[in-house]
Amino acid sequence: MKQVYGVVGWKNSGKTGLMERLVTEITSRGLTVSTIKHAHHSFDVDQPGKDSHRHREAGASEVLLASRARWALMRELREENEPSLSELLEKLAPVDLVLIEGYKRDKHPKVEAHRAVTGNALIAPEDPTVRAIASDTALESDRPVMDLDDTKKIADFILSDLGI
Repeated sequence: MKQVYGVVGWKNSGKTGLMERLVTEITSRGLTVSTIKHAHHSFDVDQPGKDSHRHREAGASEVLLASRARWALMRELREENEPSLSELLEKLAPVDLVLIEGYKRDKHPKVEAHRAVTGNALIAPEDPTVRAIASDTALESDRPVMDLDDTKKIADFILSDLGI
């Protein structure tokens, strides 16, 4: 089983910024990190008119795009179900830690990003897998609450919680 930790929160709660800062912080400590981001909507990493997009539109199930700098594999699900988080984790190469943005209903450990301005209720009270809250405001909680901008402290918490 891969070491995984999630960042969850409602829209505009600061998840993506926190993820970006955590990747920078944790990799600066010499650890390898991969990420998985859940999108609730249709998305495309490809550009209409490009060869790889044309291959997909023609009906290819998978298109692998490769260069000297990187490679990307795109898979069209067509009528297939969305793969589970565990299925997606199996597709990643081994690393020290996989950070997951979204997938708030899955059972891996998580930190909740929270911004008061959104007006959203916390996820943590209803979800025991949320181990801590990263917030821009002081909160009362039975879990540790850290400043949303204190990336080092949040990274320390995650790595300690995982025993890394």
